[in-house]
Amino acid sequence: MEFRNTYDDAAYAEAYARLEFPGTYHLAYRDLPDILAEHAGGRRALDFGCGTGRSTRFLRRLGFEAVGVDISADMVRHARAADPAGDYRLLPDGDLGALPQGVYDVVLAVFTFDNIPAEKKPGILAGLAALLAAGGRLVFVVSSPEIYTHEWASFSSRDFPENRAAKPGDVVRCVNTAIADARPADDVLCTDAGYREALAAAGLELLATYRPLARGDEPIAWVNETTIAPWVIYVARRPALATPAAPPGSSAPARRRRAPARCRRSWTDRR
Repeated sequence: MEFRNTYDDAAYAEAYARLEFPGTYHLAYRDLPDILAEHAGGRRALDFGCGTGRSTRFLRRLGFEAVGVDISADMVRHARAADPAGDYRLLPDGDLGALPQGVYDVVLAVFTFDNIPAEKKPGILAGLAALLAAGGRLVFVVSSPEIYTHEWASFSSRDFPENRAAKPGDVVRCVNTAIADARPADDVLCTDAGYREALAAAGLELLATYRPLARGDEPIAWVNETTIAPWVIYVARRPALATPAAPPGSSAPARRRRAPARCRRSWTDRR
């Protein structure tokens, strides 16, 4: 199937701008506050693939100084309209070189990698890693392969039986039933093994993986969410530099320069 960038579309952006956290989306964001509290220090955040700004506003509500970037002018326009006080930037051609290097304590990408071809993932991951400050974390949320072969509170794949035969790198489709635009989203299938390979190729260290399930006590009419995880959340970092050996004749081991101390937090997007 030919790939179409669903999100670079004015009509889809219009419908998407009204979306918050209904149904299946609740699980993509429910655990992020705790995950960020556990893994991230500092308050400077970049929302990569911010769409209409939902995940950027989410970060700001958690106390982060968040910047949202996206390649879609229509999406950025809606983000600015919904949040005039926010910082939303158009990223022409996805040029990460236009962003400051070594600055952000957290780089968040919610569903952004669903739409990125496999061969481009390592380069983009490496580019995002270069934006991280010392001790920074890359946190990204992606669709599990199962989302394209099951039914959900907010998604349907029943009209795309070809998804079941899809291989990594193939285009897969599903319909977002939480918005008015019934056109399917085109994604690129990527397995857990594929993401782990992309992280390794980008020189990143995987710290944790989460697969949020519905608990059953939420006021949502779940379909498969209590037994099958629709999303996967990855947390990664640049590998810490090895401590250099002490020079010959030295009586004390050499020490690596410490990064400035940062306060730990106390307590993201597409699709």
